[in-house]
Order: sequence, then C-alpha cells, then structure tokens
Amino acid sequence: MVQIKRKELLNRLQKGEINPDTQVYLLFGERYLCNQAADQLQKALLQKTTGAVHTIDAEREDFGQTLARLVSFSLLPGLQIYRVSDSRIFHTKTVLSTIWDKAVQAHEVGRLNVAERHLQSILQAADIRCEGATPLSEMPPTQWKAKFGFEKPNHSLDWADRLLSESTAAARATGPTNLVDKCIETFDKRLPGQNKLILTTETVDKRQRLFTYLKKHCTVIDCSVASGAGVTAQKEQKEILREVMLKTLNDFNKKIEPRAVDMFFERVGFHPVAVVVETEKLALYAAERNVITCDDLQAMVGHSREDALFELTDAFSKKQTKRTLTVLIRLQEQGIHGLAILATMRNFIKKLLIFKSLQMQTTPVWRKNMNANEFQNSYLPQLLEAGEWNDLLKGHPYGLFMNFSKASKYSIKGLKYWLELLFQAEFRLKGSPLPPSLILEELFLTMLHGSGYSLRFQKNASMI
Repeated sequence: MVQIKRKELLNRLQKGEINPDTQVYLLFGERYLCNQAADQLQKALLQKTTGAVHTIDAEREDFGQTLARLVSFSLLPGLQIYRVSDSRIFHTKTVLSTIWDKAVQAHEVGRLNVAERHLQSILQAADIRCEGATPLSEMPPTQWKAKFGFEKPNHSLDWADRLLSESTAAARATGPTNLVDKCIETFDKRLPGQNKLILTTETVDKRQRLFTYLKKHCTVIDCSVASGAGVTAQKEQKEILREVMLKTLNDFNKKIEPRAVDMFFERVGFHPVAVVVETEKLALYAAERNVITCDDLQAMVGHSREDALFELTDAFSKKQTKRTLTVLIRLQEQGIHGLAILATMRNFIKKLLIFKSLQMQTTPVWRKNMNANEFQNSYLPQLLEAGEWNDLLKGHPYGLFMNFSKASKYSIKGLKYWLELLFQAEFRLKGSPLPPSLILEELFLTMLHGSGYSLRFQKNASMI
C-alpha cells in the first residue's frame, strides 16, 4: 500500500492519511525511533475506539503461534493490537551463525522443539522451503556458505535433517512450514476485522519476499538513519538527536542554551536512548530554572574516561584528524593526564603490532579480504589452539575481527615508528617546558600526517 518515512508518520496520522483498513504495519530502522513511531501509531489506532495491546518479545515467542492468534477472533471487546518487537522473521545471513549455535545447544540438551524452531528461522532467512529442499547433511560446503553466510560444520547434521523432515511431514496437512509462506498466506486471507499487527525490527533485507509483500500490500514505516561520519550522515543524526532532545525538554517545560546543544551531542553521540536519559537528568538538575546552561552540562553530562579514551583510538584509527584533536582537547579538559593518554595509545599500538605479527605467520593464513564469519569459525580457533597471546584474543569475536582488520592496514616498521614517537613525546612531557597540549597535538599530527617533529620524521612517516 505505502512506504513512508518516520518524520512523515505523525503528520499523516493527524490528517487521517493512514488507511484505517490496514491490518499489518512494519517499522524498521533505529530501535528507539521504531518504538517511538510504534507508540504514535498505537495511540492513533486506539484514539477512536477501545481495545487492548498484546506486547510480544520476539526473542521468546514462536511467530507461528502469533499468526494463530492473529487469525482467531478475540473474546475481548474492541481493537486487538499485536505488537512484536525486534521481530525474528526478518533475520538475515549476518546472524545465522549465532542462530545455528543456539539450535545446536538446544538439541544437545534435548529441547528439540526449540532446536527445530531455530532451524526453521535459518531456512526462512535463507529463503529455503523445507519441502523438496536438499537435506542439510548433503548440501555442498560452497552452497552452504552461499546460502547461510558461514562455513558448513564438519560434524554430523543428521539430527537437523531429522527434525526438519519431521516438521515438514507434520505440516503437510496444515499448510506451509516456511514462516514467510505462512505470513503471506495468512495476510492474503485477511485477519479478523478487530486484529492488527505491528512489527518492529532494526534491519531488513529489502530483497526478501516478505518485505516486498508488505511494501506492496501493507504499511511500511522507514525509521532508518544514515550511518557513518560523512557530512550528510552527521547532519541527519544531529537533526534526529535535536528532535528527541527538544521533545524531552518540552515535556519538562525547559529550554537549552543554543551553544550547549553542540556540546551535548559531542558528549553523548548518536544514541537516542542516551539522549533521552541525559536530557531528563539535565531537566531535573535545573529544578526551577527554565533554561539549561553549559554549566549544567559540564556538571551532569560527562564522558567516562574509558569511553572517551576509546573514542580517541577510534578516531585515530579512522584517520579523522579533526575528531582526533577534538577528543584529545576534551580529554585534557576533563583532567586526564597527558601520560595517561600516551599509555592508552601505547597499548593500542602494541596490540596492533602483535595482531600484525600474527597475520604474518605462515599458519594460520590471514587473508586480506577475510570476512567476520571466516575469522570467527576458522582463523580465530586456530590462533587460540596455537596458545600464543591468548590473553589478547579474549572478548567478542567481531570486536577482535575489527582490530585485526585495522592491524592489516599497517606495516610492522610503521607501527614501531609510532612507538618511537610516543617514547619521545613521553620524554618531552616529563622534561620539557612546553605546554602538554602542544606536545600531544604535535604528536598526533605527526602520526597522522607526518608533520611536526622534523624533516626526518616527515620522511619516516610515509612508512605508515
């Protein structure tokens, strides 16, 4: 029927331009914005009638059961809204390895119905129909990787074939097993008049059959936000944060100094939930005063040392000079000593140096275009088995993969040169009459662009 942007929704609701006969609504994009838009939609639907909202957490529910409830007539009076948050029906390949692990664990402890449900989610996300499909145990590894996005397990998959064949046999008399097929069939037949479905999800594959169907026959609301550090993306993010902040302040009958707004966004970043929480803190702190000032911001909204130091290394690794210097100045304003900043950078570069040295080993083989799944399922286990630097290989596999990817962009010689610059900067901080801020700024400019210390350093910086 229609696809609209989130910022159009409220205006359309007020003008009555959302078709009242629509039975299914999909909201996708940033989680907080999806929930906010769903609240607006829910309020508008219930404004002229009585009814009830049935909130469903997709992580714990069987979507097949939700469909069964949707096609049933309720004994309750009025509109019946079924609201599914973070719907699993739009899972994509990026999460299939995690769902597979859950299926394996459920099977190992005897929870066969749970294992079968996870397997169905995997097939659904890969757009594979159970009936007539190649058994998982017989699927070639290349086809498995193409369909599911991760390497085929090397252990027996007979248990998975058995569960899927049993569920397929049981479903022959009751209709399609694939949830996408079930959804489309159910929505085509229309729901009982008083039932409506609101689905929210962070990501969708716009090529997926269900998304295409909903876009054509139902109402789809796009709550996505441009990502990245580009000018356009940053502008869109700030507009949304400003909207969220001003709405929260309006609820408290407060305003904020214009010059405090940019400082606020700098400290909080693009986290709409954090913006709401921090804005509420400021409003309560201001008490009877109507205007929130920069002093209020300094007192109540601050970076934690860990977050700010992480932001420094993140900006540095992305070669964002302006952001790096901004964060550097902010750290010093917050009283973090220059030697602590150098220690953070030294640890960061040492870690990159170790990861780079591991990549240069003959086994396991690091490939330039290695993806996250291959890293987690093959490369990382081999590194852990070797038993070298295992303390540095702890933590979330994706975070490690990102650090290894950063390390691959540098040379051993260049990273050692950076450590040399850090040592010289530390020596100057301890014994030079120059202001620490000047020494640190010159250091980061030299590391990023090769300018500063001397012509010799400019020449050596080309190694990075």
